[in-house]
Amino acid sequence: MAEREEIVDSEVNTDSKVVEMEVEAAEKREREQTEEETEGGGESKKQKVGDEEKSNGSDPVKLGPKEFVTSVAIFDYFTKFMHFWPTDLDVNKYEHTVLLDLIKKGHSEPDAKIGGGIKAFQVRTHPMWKSRCFFLVREDDSADDFSYRKCVDHILPLPENMKTPGHNGNGHGCGGRRGGRGGGGRFRR
Repeated sequence: MAEREEIVDSEVNTDSKVVEMEVEAAEKREREQTEEETEGGGESKKQKVGDEEKSNGSDPVKLGPKEFVTSVAIFDYFTKFMHFWPTDLDVNKYEHTVLLDLIKKGHSEPDAKIGGGIKAFQVRTHPMWKSRCFFLVREDDSADDFSYRKCVDHILPLPENMKTPGHNGNGHGCGGRRGGRGGGGRFRR
């Protein structure tokens, strides 16, 4: 039995190391691509797209120690991070400062969301939507989810195709059915 526990523990440690290595590799690729784009004399296709996404030629956005040039770059960073980080595990200090800055600069009500202070950030499976989501854990151990997509869109506007579904400003999400009686199929009453 003890042998089995050791094997399970070593598998968990190996899995978390693999995830950390994948996140580090993704960050390194992003840094290398940025360096290549700035060193190259000619304008690449990626540079042209990046120039179009910039909001009125503004300076890079700084979230914690990390800088981003476009809203798509910010969105991609948090998407990759959310999908690579193990669920129910506190994020490291570096990511904590980046996420805290994201909430402070991008959330519509940062003071209400932060409350008495944030102890940790985690990636959890949302109880209602059954998908991965960022959660903050406050000092009083209460937890609350937040949308990194909405925060990013508030800092630098996202392209229309990347905005939240039903993001038309009327407060209603896209509710599935589009009105009418709609039978919905066979044997539905």
